[in-house]
Amino acid sequence: MKIQHQPFNHRARWLHKTFLTDTLGSWLIETGSLTARLQRSYDYFSVMPVMVKYAKPTQEEAVLLFQPTYKAALIREVLLMGNHQPVVFAHSVLPRTSLRGPWNGLGRLGNKPLGATLFANPKVKRTPLSYKKLTPNHLLYQHATQHLTQKPSYLWARRSIFSLNCANIMVTEVFLPQLLAT
Repeated sequence: MKIQHQPFNHRARWLHKTFLTDTLGSWLIETGSLTARLQRSYDYFSVMPVMVKYAKPTQEEAVLLFQPTYKAALIREVLLMGNHQPVVFAHSVLPRTSLRGPWNGLGRLGNKPLGATLFANPKVKRTPLSYKKLTPNHLLYQHATQHLTQKPSYLWARRSIFSLNCANIMVTEVFLPQLLAT
């Protein structure tokens, strides 16, 4: 079955370049493992699972993963913690077909970082990063801020797709205010 790419309205588009030049900009454009950078930046790093369940991805996510919109995928949402504070919210979409073969164990990561697994295999390919300024009406903003006491007026996010042997996984990382507070 061939999936037709649906046009999205202009506000839904993700940028191919970020225009930030401040400290957050270096985090957004980091092409290496974000997990590894966080581990270097904080004395204490951990992963706190928030939600792991099979659900339908958004239409945009399904299209980008070449998956029919009616098929459920494993949705994993975690907080990446630096010195016991949430610094990044990560939202991953793992289609069932991608959880076979070499990525068979990705559905059972628990409090282990997905990034460590993805960057450990040199055969894993990654699409270029894309960026979005999330406002309070965006679903990812709402999920990312549900554990914050103070909600900012916007958050920056980035996403990319990781591929291995025709299996694709989308990872979106939302940068939280505490990242720059330390």
